Amino acid sequence: MVQGRPDTSLAPALDELARRDRHIGAAFDTFGLPPRRNQPRGFSGLLRIVMAQQLSVHAARAIIGRLDEATGCEPERLAAASDPDLRALGLSRQKIGYARELATAVTSGSLEFRRLHRMNDDAAIDALTEVRGIGRWTAEIYLLFALGRPDIMPGGDLAVCVAAQRLKRLRSRPDEKRMRKIAEAWRPYRSAAARFLWHYYAHPGVPNVERASP
Repeated sequence: MVQGRPDTSLAPALDELARRDRHIGAAFDTFGLPPRRNQPRGFSGLLRIVMAQQLSVHAARAIIGRLDEATGCEPERLAAASDPDLRALGLSRQKIGYARELATAVTSGSLEFRRLHRMNDDAAIDALTEVRGIGRWTAEIYLLFALGRPDIMPGGDLAVCVAAQRLKRLRSRPDEKRMRKIAEAWRPYRSAAARFLWHYYAHPGVPNVERASP
């Protein structure tokens, strides 16, 4: 993902969320807008998200950089690469399997991005999660960062849940079900709320969970 200057496109949604939610309002006054973050659409963007699952940012960037140099993140070139070649780029056996599954889904036509991009959020998530290696989190991240859908809440994201705990001064970290329930109050701007929670989580001024109160 590319990070840079504050994402001013989020300002209207976050202004509204800050008006509705006093916790977001106080934090937004302090921390401001999240940085710009995006992914390319299509196979390349989705592959990058799959490769980044359960890896540190540094490790993911290194692997994706090597994969892009070797295959251009194109499904036909990836499918033609041997397992030893992909392992040499840093892909685990599991990641190789997921990458091949995605490449096959695209080259066979079972996953067609132009059709996918016309679907509503729920239908698109269902279509993406039919591909082995793509879970709900991956599908939601693709819709949020590649397609710019405005009302996506990746409730299973650890950083989002930790940030919500800190923001709301909760005794315990919300699980996915509770996180989605909390986020209902942020419709139809849940994408902006999620972006802000990541920003809040990463910001050095965020208070520790241990100081949270009910």
